[in-house]
Amino acid sequence: MTVRTARRHRGPRPAGDRRAPGFDRRLVTPMVLGSILNPVNSSMLAVALVPIGAAFGTPLSQTVWLVSALYLATAVGQPVVGRLVDMHGPRRLYLAGTALVGAAGLLGALAPSLGVLITARVLLGLGTCAAYPAAMHLIRSESARTGSDSPSSVLSALSIANQTTAVIGPSLGGLLIGLGGWRAVFTVNVPLSLACLVLGTLRLPRRPAGERGPEARKAAPVDVAGMALFAAMLTALMLFLMDPRPAHWYLPVLTAVAAAGFALRELRVAQPFIDLRVLGGNLPLLATFLRQVLTCTTGYTFMYGFTQWLEQGRGLHASAAGLVLLPMSLAAVAATAITGRRQEMYGKLLVGSLAQIAACALLLAVHPRSPLWLLAAAAVLVGVPQGLNGLANQNALYHQADPARMGSSAGLLRTFTYLGAMSASAADAAFFPHRADTPGLHRLALFMLGVSVVLLTAVLLDRSLRRSGTGQQPAPGTGTGRPAPQDGSPPGPARG
Repeated sequence: MTVRTARRHRGPRPAGDRRAPGFDRRLVTPMVLGSILNPVNSSMLAVALVPIGAAFGTPLSQTVWLVSALYLATAVGQPVVGRLVDMHGPRRLYLAGTALVGAAGLLGALAPSLGVLITARVLLGLGTCAAYPAAMHLIRSESARTGSDSPSSVLSALSIANQTTAVIGPSLGGLLIGLGGWRAVFTVNVPLSLACLVLGTLRLPRRPAGERGPEARKAAPVDVAGMALFAAMLTALMLFLMDPRPAHWYLPVLTAVAAAGFALRELRVAQPFIDLRVLGGNLPLLATFLRQVLTCTTGYTFMYGFTQWLEQGRGLHASAAGLVLLPMSLAAVAATAITGRRQEMYGKLLVGSLAQIAACALLLAVHPRSPLWLLAAAAVLVGVPQGLNGLANQNALYHQADPARMGSSAGLLRTFTYLGAMSASAADAAFFPHRADTPGLHRLALFMLGVSVVLLTAVLLDRSLRRSGTGQQPAPGTGTGRPAPQDGSPPGPARG
């Protein structure tokens, strides 16, 4: 039997499904294009903060709100929109979200003040919340339809797009600023949004195979109170991370109160927004969320902090700073492409953690007269874990999450991504209070080094990672070792 023939016999098709049993490749382009809207908007702004501050006459301590606003909106919105994707299907949420991205991009391009620009970033964050959970939901539903447990090539394509777009963004942003000024980093969202709307309308299924019908979806209650308490908890936490000082003591208190209310609500309601019993019994998935926070704290701290130092401490133009970061992009692309088809996760995370430690140590030797090759070497060392760690965490999520809640689990992964990004933003503001100078960069490097050591420790202590790819990991999609239900309903609460 040939390889092509074998692929055609990977699993039975549902009755009445006349499509080819392989993964529907028409879905890949809209999934990938929609999912990159968030990382490209996150990373392009890295080289635009200084020009925007100059245009509006504001210091970095205020322009950093452009970063924080998108992260806050995304972190709160991702799991909420992801849960709606699980309940109502990916198509409508995908189209509505990408339409909002286009409108927000236009608003940012025409913004007359920093306040309007921040509003545009909030709308961009909310608009980009739908595409990634929709993509992970579609991948899981296609896997159920085709009988293929792990479509590694599709997961790899999604990971390459998301992880490498985040590091290509500064170079792209520098190019756009050189061509049309800082407003171009907002204008680019308009054609991207139109492309997503056209492809999504033409290719996304109205109801993926194996999903519940519209009557069942309408009958499922929406846990509005749980979503509101979750949003309040996360908003208070992230506002504190933006500016952690004693005068804001009330924000941690609000976070704790909202967290307690959220936990009580979710443990009592029949259809919770986030099933804490199942999540609490899924220790491998919780470990994945922790690794995502640590990985992104270091990655985003470098991306924003090092870029600002290149422009102010080293004196480079925004477009030149983007070119210095280009090796980071290439290293991330190469790392993901080379290892993308391998499901093994422990080796990727181990190498990625060690590379982060090496990069942070190298930054301690950087000074304003450092040769460009040394700066590029630091960028390469950061690019490798950008490709490896993100891919490994995404693959882990795919195998560990409950299939019936894949959208909300993918949204939570993005929430933890931006918890790390918000921590990075707070670190950059703390170590660069007035100007991105070299002493501040070295203190920032020590901070990143400590986070990277914690990440390495977490990888070494997680024994479940070493069993990945050996057939001993939990049943795909459950993360608990229990078979996934065949009727699409979530499994019962984990015990013990």
